[in-house]
Amino acid sequence: MHPHARELAQLFEFGQPEIALVVCACVLFVGGLFRADRRLWGGVALAGLGVAFLVHLMIVLGPMASALPANASAAFSVPLLFDPLAHLTRVLALATGAMFILLSWHEPPERNVADHHACVMIIIAGVSLVGAANDLVALFLALEMVSIPTYVLQYLPRHDDASQEASIKYFLLSVFSSAFLLFGFSYLFGLTGTTNIAASLHVLYGAPGEDTKAIAGLAQIALLMIAAGLGFRITAVPFHFYAPDVFQGISTSGAAFLSYIPKIAGFVALLRVFGFVVPDAVTMQSYQGSGLALSDQVPTLFWFLAALTMSIGNLLALLQDNLKRLLAYSSIAHAGYMLVALASAPYLSGPDSASNGVAALLFYLVAYGAMTFGLFGVIGMLHRPERPVESVDDLAGLAKSHPFLALLTTILMFSFIGMPLTAGFTGKFFIFFGALSTEALPPPVGGAVRELPGWLYPTLAVIGMLNAAIGGWYYLRVITVMYLRGAVKPIETWGTAPGFTTLAICVLLTLGLSVPPGVTWFLGAVRATTARSAPAVPAPREAE
Repeated sequence: MHPHARELAQLFEFGQPEIALVVCACVLFVGGLFRADRRLWGGVALAGLGVAFLVHLMIVLGPMASALPANASAAFSVPLLFDPLAHLTRVLALATGAMFILLSWHEPPERNVADHHACVMIIIAGVSLVGAANDLVALFLALEMVSIPTYVLQYLPRHDDASQEASIKYFLLSVFSSAFLLFGFSYLFGLTGTTNIAASLHVLYGAPGEDTKAIAGLAQIALLMIAAGLGFRITAVPFHFYAPDVFQGISTSGAAFLSYIPKIAGFVALLRVFGFVVPDAVTMQSYQGSGLALSDQVPTLFWFLAALTMSIGNLLALLQDNLKRLLAYSSIAHAGYMLVALASAPYLSGPDSASNGVAALLFYLVAYGAMTFGLFGVIGMLHRPERPVESVDDLAGLAKSHPFLALLTTILMFSFIGMPLTAGFTGKFFIFFGALSTEALPPPVGGAVRELPGWLYPTLAVIGMLNAAIGGWYYLRVITVMYLRGAVKPIETWGTAPGFTTLAICVLLTLGLSVPPGVTWFLGAVRATTARSAPAVPAPREAE
């Protein structure tokens, strides 16, 4: 029998939700050749996501759940590790996929709707596999499962010149970023002698050897290349240039897709590769903080990325009148807020320091998704060829023509600003409070304490708060236009049931995750997902 036959069998069992999604995609691709039916294929796509979720529940709650510890102990031998972070990513991906299907229900042409939903199924399977990736090759393939169908997805709803230009821009820059990522992975493989992520972390987190300086220098090259490759997906400065043009050129649902789903894959990949979430089988030295596997310069890199991304995103958003461009720069700014959580995570105090920083990131990621999908849902509901909604001024008079819709939009805008009793406020509070709670790491073996300048992370928190105030200016501008200005041509449309369902769910999440028990339950779930338990296993032969 193959020495890893048991682990391979478990991989098949735990990967059944992704298999169900790919099978559903094949059904959609083939079925679309014979029949064009929006309701039929939309229902099939939602059913595929529902089946995948039910299979996931059977895995987590059923008899197969007992195999999770054995699967964790095999971290050095399997390419996919279905640990709690993988399960959380899977649930988030499936929920996002369902929301996106509803949001884009009427956008693709009837003849292309099956292909559109099939691409969504493959993308959601890819995002889920990113969360489970335990091998650099598997991680890269999972990221490409997200990227390649995205090129097609952006082109299907619209075939005009602007859509073609946006699709080709995204394609070329995505390929360029993948080259950076592969370059960084090659250095990481050269340093550790393995593509297994758990084994690589075991080597990098192990006791320092004679070639520590050489390893540190090469690891920093890997750090920069990987951060550049994944920075494109999370729209971090300076890898953000594509976002405004692409968002403006593609459909409303496509812009919503690019503003959020690549961020899930990008941030989860950062958590995996940089060691913010470490499998229990990996031995860590007591003086090493989470996220410092590649270099102790990781927090410094993310500090500057966070400050630049927040500031540039918000400042350029002030100059925008087009709604999609405004939301593109808003997406950049919110990526900066999430980078604050990664920058401060290694230096957080307390027994659950790693889980506290990562939990703040994951909480804000969910809150941002609810805000973004909800607001793009509003634009999609109101937009019609005869009465387009493209600029901020096109929302003038919305409070008079559709007061309830204006109220829901205001709630989402308040969450973007960070007003109390919204998920945006709660997420920003956790992130900025974490930056204010950092402290120096314990000393390395035979070394001095790694001192932190007392002003460094409080300054980052202040920069974040100032940026939140700057962001409030252009979000309040939208609210002012809705309530205090009259429309030259009143908005007469209301939208469709799928669009309103998406908006209602997003608003409920925005409010429900801001107060107990919603915020308490979710934070407990993500902390349990990312916290390490005590056991460790001896170093594998491949990693020695």
